[in-house]
Amino acid sequence: MTKRIFAPITTSMEEKNEIITEHLRNFAALSDKDINESLTFWKPRKIEKGGFFNMQSMVCNDLGLVVKGIFRIYYSDPKTEKEKNLFFFSENQFVVSFRSFISQNPCWYYIEAMEDSEIVFISYKDLNSLYEKNPNWGKFGRLLAELFFSYAQTRTEEFMFFSHEQRFLRLLEEHPNIIQRIPAYHISSFLGITNPSLSRIRKRIGR
Repeated sequence: MTKRIFAPITTSMEEKNEIITEHLRNFAALSDKDINESLTFWKPRKIEKGGFFNMQSMVCNDLGLVVKGIFRIYYSDPKTEKEKNLFFFSENQFVVSFRSFISQNPCWYYIEAMEDSEIVFISYKDLNSLYEKNPNWGKFGRLLAELFFSYAQTRTEEFMFFSHEQRFLRLLEEHPNIIQRIPAYHISSFLGITNPSLSRIRKRIGR
């Protein structure tokens, strides 16, 4: 599996800057001065449905912010080729294989666009240069690490303490229209259940 599709960019420079500015203000309370220092580093990219933000066994060198679309992070067993969905990321969420990004070691997972998608992204090198120059960007890095630690721990705890139905409802809270956007079998894989089980849950809760 080697497909990695990049398409022409539709997000203008002005729109890109507005999206980044709003998100960074909300996420890390960065000032306009802080944000302006970073704007030249953020680049727009369009990834077609079925294309990849990052590939298994490759180092994840970029941190993305989803402008439009939805991505799945999944593991593909090299022996069986069976896929397991681990996370979904959609609009206004950062997308990255965080362990690979911070360690600069190969990623265990694929990050695939489930729809025609648009992101803005910053490289590991450029983000670290901001960390070194500006303590406010160091705060951003801490908040980013806390966010992805929270994602990982929440995912583990949901499998330990929540029923299949509760996990499904939590998914709908985070991605309200995900049922209309991706095939049901991807949701079943994420929940760790079969398609018939997901159908029964949806019928029971009327979703």
